[in-house]
Amino acid sequence: MNAEYWLQRWEEGRTGWHHESVMPLLEKHWSEAGAAPGTRVLVPLCGKSLDMLWLAQQGLHVLGVEISPVAIEAFLAENHLQARKSEAADGTHYRIADAAAEGSIEIINGDVFGVAAGLLEGCGAFYDRAALIAFPAPMRERLAREVYAKLPAGAHGLLITLDYPAGEMEGPPFRVDEAEVHRLFDAQWDTRQVECRDILASQPSFAEKGVTALHTAVYALTRHR
Repeated sequence: MNAEYWLQRWEEGRTGWHHESVMPLLEKHWSEAGAAPGTRVLVPLCGKSLDMLWLAQQGLHVLGVEISPVAIEAFLAENHLQARKSEAADGTHYRIADAAAEGSIEIINGDVFGVAAGLLEGCGAFYDRAALIAFPAPMRERLAREVYAKLPAGAHGLLITLDYPAGEMEGPPFRVDEAEVHRLFDAQWDTRQVECRDILASQPSFAEKGVTALHTAVYALTRHR
């Protein structure tokens, strides 16, 4: 999954992963993550997700990262927001004015693997609904080891995954089962599954591709070293 793949998907409007509302699992389980208001929250592959607005409205400072400028400009236009743009080594930074009364939103138009280490070290939490499952296995390893591993001790996370029988579909989204989550994170994070639900009936596009079972799971994580 190189950058050109995702840039083309956004250019062509093939963004079936985008939700037109806030993710209910975020609203239900964010308290499980334990991140206090005022925390900076990393949201990788943020797209134009309304989840960023919801997090900011909880008094959090969102740091989104998105490779596609089309997605960022759509987020601004669709939510009637304005942003100050500045250039940095890791990409174009959009600092959004009046995103929420208590919180804030900044989006980096760049590669998530190129975000400055100092910015990651300043994030006390992360929210991952569509990043880990967007990547094939080698890139999932990179995300865990090169991005999330740079968050500080005591950081919190909320991770949402999908799982379906191996061999029934080619990602993205890729299947990430509970064993893989623990393998990727347990060395540095306390990892706890807080919900797992069957969603095949509500996702007919997966059934059309031959998927016979589909589950989404939510994990709360706390960095212990």
